[in-house]
Amino acid sequence: MNTDRRIAVVILNWNGKAMLKSYLSTVVEYSQDEAVVWVADNASTDGSLEMLAEEYPMVRTLRLDCNYGFAEGYNRALAKIDAEYYVLLNSDVEVTHHWLTPLLELMDAHADVAACQPKLLSESDKDSFEYAGACGGFLDRYGYPFCRGRIFNTVEWDNGQYDYPADVLWATGACLFIRSSDYWKVGGLDGRFFAHCEEIDLCWRLRQCGRRIICYPESKVYHVGGGTLPKGNPMKTFLNFRNNLTMLYKNLPDNELRGVMRMRFFLDWLAAFEMLLLQRNFGEFKAVLRGRRAFRRWRHDFDNDRRKIAATRTVNPVPERSMFCILWQYYVKGRKKYSLLKPKG
Repeated sequence: MNTDRRIAVVILNWNGKAMLKSYLSTVVEYSQDEAVVWVADNASTDGSLEMLAEEYPMVRTLRLDCNYGFAEGYNRALAKIDAEYYVLLNSDVEVTHHWLTPLLELMDAHADVAACQPKLLSESDKDSFEYAGACGGFLDRYGYPFCRGRIFNTVEWDNGQYDYPADVLWATGACLFIRSSDYWKVGGLDGRFFAHCEEIDLCWRLRQCGRRIICYPESKVYHVGGGTLPKGNPMKTFLNFRNNLTMLYKNLPDNELRGVMRMRFFLDWLAAFEMLLLQRNFGEFKAVLRGRRAFRRWRHDFDNDRRKIAATRTVNPVPERSMFCILWQYYVKGRKKYSLLKPKG
């Protein structure tokens, strides 16, 4: 079966020549029979495109005129690619034999599924889940993301405990298999985010429209993680706090918004002082405050988004958004694995 026009595997690159040299070969080897492989380049200056032309002539390339970040970079690239399905794939992902086949079969068999992800394992420790998405993601009442296989910094070993398909709230942006029609129906990734939380925001919008998001662990890939902004980088912290608050502002229904934002004000300040007093990291402390300040300054730019999402909302509440506080479950109750979480208490 010729699926050239059906699947486009799209890797967004910015000065990631080393990652491409390490991992693109597996993508080409295990994908080219089922998909067209693309690299969209965010105006790299490290010779990435020249290396691709010389070593990977079978890979199609798109040159963007500047670094648009993850979200807008993908929007601009995908607008130029004609395919039934997109796979947004990080450059630091090692794929496996037949990784696409189960995902394609799932999507073909279930028209109500907008997007899915494989099991995401660590490239450096292949028996462990990987932080950025593990086995599918959820949100708690206050917007904190967690996964089957990862809560905050506790990452579980993969013992097959989540080897079953599951409806989730969000699929990892490291390897996101999505229908192009669904992607564009809700407007794609929010380019204003630049990076971080953009895939959660996209999936949340899709869920509110009645579309399903699935983790399908019959497929698995290995992710390095932190290639662009490593953990502890103040810019990463800034983007995480600003974008997470913005995502809540866009997506929360009116009856929840004020209460959640009041609690987040308290929790964010608590996090900031923990970074300052316990970690003695002034850069991270300032990043949290900068993130909150940036959100306050631009939140009303998203008023139209709130109205549009509310007008098209058909699922409320979204069942994969838990009403408990994951901070309470994790730090007070000591429940550091997904399988131990309890809706009450």
